[in-house]
Amino acid sequence: MYKDRGGGIMGSGGSSRSDLLTGAIDRKRINEALDKHLKKTSPSTSKAKSHLPDQSETDSEEEGSDVSGSEGDDDTSWISWFCSLRGNEFFCEVDEDYVQDDFNLCGLSGQVPYYDYALDLILDVESSNSDMFTEEQNELVESAAEMLYGLIHVRYILTTKGMAAMLEKYKNYDFGRCPRVFCCGQPCLPVGQSDIPRSSTVKIYCPKCEDVYYPRSKYQGNIDGAYFGTTFPHLFLMAYGNLKPQKPTQSYVPKIFGFKVHNKQ
Repeated sequence: MYKDRGGGIMGSGGSSRSDLLTGAIDRKRINEALDKHLKKTSPSTSKAKSHLPDQSETDSEEEGSDVSGSEGDDDTSWISWFCSLRGNEFFCEVDEDYVQDDFNLCGLSGQVPYYDYALDLILDVESSNSDMFTEEQNELVESAAEMLYGLIHVRYILTTKGMAAMLEKYKNYDFGRCPRVFCCGQPCLPVGQSDIPRSSTVKIYCPKCEDVYYPRSKYQGNIDGAYFGTTFPHLFLMAYGNLKPQKPTQSYVPKIFGFKVHNKQ
């Protein structure tokens, strides 16, 4: 389950991260299994470290590797590896010092199953109990780590350092451009329609037309919107007021043979 110096995953038969991605790990299947566990497990029981129960598998619907870049060096941290996955371009790398501060994680232990294992995985801390986990149980911890990182991420991007990291991604158009013609390729920002996990997927917000759209990538479209929250883009534009564009002066007018279509009341 945990990364060793050779880049492998300990506790899962010595398989590498790339093998885990191309074979066993399937985000949708794992999240479905995690959803079933969240329905069965109360917040009070999810705080304690215990043997992970077996979960049934569902059919995989997606194919191919989730890695967008190289497989990474031996010393690559879990956070850097996670942010390099295909579809995770919206995420910035959270400082490990921020993750290690218990104050910043207040209340998350009751929301994330296998919280202690997931936190150890994010921080690359090896666990002596990982050898007793099955491959499927390791997948559940991986999915719990993704959920925990997302809930930490939504808090981090509201800080000064977090906004600075997101500013660089905004300037690089990592969040995509507005699909509206009259916005002329305006760069967008990620936004959630709810702060409650597993309520809706992430959308992109255009600061020019002030509307939200689905991301173009199917990989990004599967990301939980709560990992970015409803506050971030608006607080970001308040912090960097010089980046807020003027509203578009043009709007599309429906016409038939050159004549405007009459709007019947």
